[in-house]
Amino acid sequence: MELKVLDHPLVAHKLTCLREASTSSPTFRALVDELVTLLAYEATRGVRVRPVHITTPVAETDGVTLADPKPLVVPILRAGLGMLGGMTRLMPTAEVGFVGMIRDETTLQPFTYAERLPQDLSGRQCFVLDPMLATGGSLGGCVQFLAARKADDVTCICLLAAPEGIENFRSLVDGLHITTTLVVAQVDERLNEQGYIVPGLGDAGDRLYGRVD
Repeated sequence: MELKVLDHPLVAHKLTCLREASTSSPTFRALVDELVTLLAYEATRGVRVRPVHITTPVAETDGVTLADPKPLVVPILRAGLGMLGGMTRLMPTAEVGFVGMIRDETTLQPFTYAERLPQDLSGRQCFVLDPMLATGGSLGGCVQFLAARKADDVTCICLLAAPEGIENFRSLVDGLHITTTLVVAQVDERLNEQGYIVPGLGDAGDRLYGRVD
């Protein structure tokens, strides 16, 4: 697993605004959208392309276009949906699948409750979206799910990660023997006793969409 932590002043600025407890949900959603576009720029550096020959208003020339099969963007429900717009804005021809995973707040273990993905992901580059890499179980479980459908190149994009989550995620995906990349805006200090990232930004899903009790 390759870890990439972005070092950019705009990323740091937007992340600081996200952390602020007084930031409203509409502003939080807009900031996530902007931040994901910046993260996606780095995350798609290795996206597969093929050569094409085109005609400009002046002359013929050679260029590239996204290769087939098209990349697959996979937000983890529900918080990952808040990252989808920023990702598809940069890569609008990508296709989108969904995985619903939830963490048991007692055991901290993830389980899948819904999915909408192709049965065969052979040759597809997958980009998984999940705002917070806390314990790493949900994200690692999603990558395992994709690998079981023959995905062999998965890039995960997160806003924040905890060191414990990164190591657990690494342990879950390294044995899959597929290309796995983790792109994050920042690695925080630690997890607390409840499994939340410190200093973090709270529950990303609740801050995006409000509490659902």
